[in-house]
Amino acid sequence: MHDFLLAKEIIDELKIIAQEKKLENIRSVNIEIGTIALAHDGFEEHTEDISLENLQFGLESIAKNTGFEGVKFNIKKIAGENWRITDVEV
Repeated sequence: MHDFLLAKEIIDELKIIAQEKKLENIRSVNIEIGTIALAHDGFEEHTEDISLENLQFGLESIAKNTGFEGVKFNIKKIAGENWRITDVEV
């Protein structure tokens, strides 16, 4: 469940970026995910709640209904607390 919420946040952010930069036909998105962001509730000991595989599945599932179908999501786990989209390739 947490992975679905995080995936939705990422897709929502991608929508904003695509709109602001007038991007169409996005091919890939690079995302960095901090360990606490993976926990989604701020407790570092809960980081195992979300697996990168589940997050990937959630992103692909949500993307199908948003015009981002076929986008390749490259997820990199990093130290730190947050997540961010680092690059969008068209």
